[in-house]
Amino acid sequence: MNNVLSLFDGMSCGQLALNRAGIVYNNYYASEIDQYAIKITQKNFPNTIQLGDIQKINGSNFSDIDLIMGGSPCQGFTFSGKRLGLNDPRSKLFFEFVRLIDEIKPKWFLLENVRMKKQDMDVVSQHLGVQPIFINSSLVSAQNRPRLYWTNIPNIILPQDRGITLSSIFESNPDPKHNLTQPAINRVLNHKRGRGKFFTRQDKKIGTITANYAKICKDYPFIFDNGVYRKLTPVECERLQTVPDNYTDCVSDVRRYHAIGNGWTVDVISHILGFIP
Repeated sequence: MNNVLSLFDGMSCGQLALNRAGIVYNNYYASEIDQYAIKITQKNFPNTIQLGDIQKINGSNFSDIDLIMGGSPCQGFTFSGKRLGLNDPRSKLFFEFVRLIDEIKPKWFLLENVRMKKQDMDVVSQHLGVQPIFINSSLVSAQNRPRLYWTNIPNIILPQDRGITLSSIFESNPDPKHNLTQPAINRVLNHKRGRGKFFTRQDKKIGTITANYAKICKDYPFIFDNGVYRKLTPVECERLQTVPDNYTDCVSDVRRYHAIGNGWTVDVISHILGFIP
């Protein structure tokens, strides 16, 4: 493969996926504006060519781009948010993805996003000319993370269920700093909407890790392990996303959770990329 352009690159899970799929590329261009995500990328892939804001990229400046991929901001689409869809300014960045596909005309493209209202899904499909593939990260990890993938890569089938359970991602000696205070424990246990539970090693899967996981919120998945109520550690969150241990350890824990939550489940992306002819 000649060159790859990754839009909304985050911490460059796309680069991890390419390498895991055994795909060799010459140059990897990344469009990202979050300085902490960029720091993580450059620590792990120092040859990454950072381009900055997608809105300032001129497609005519690029040639020999074989693959454009990205996960445009999902806050306007997600069922847990206000669901403003394509009227949300963040969701409208999707059209920048479309613009660059039209300008550059790569051989292959891949777009990831959350489940959304059918009318928004249909708009995305119309602009990209393909229907999405639904894949839940639970097939390759211990995390329930349902996502939609639009791509012109042919003949993709679902990954086989690896049967990975939550016990496989727990650290043996987690840092006590991740333990919850009693008020935080009470907020989870008394949650009226039915999500107030703690996961244990005996549970098969955990809920989706979000970018705001560092915030002690009753909606997020926490665990009860060895008599302790706690958050997942950054390494455990990395394992949920099938990211190498300590991939994000060059920034603070808060920034690690944010980058991991915004990232891709690497083994899902490598599975899809593996179908490139």
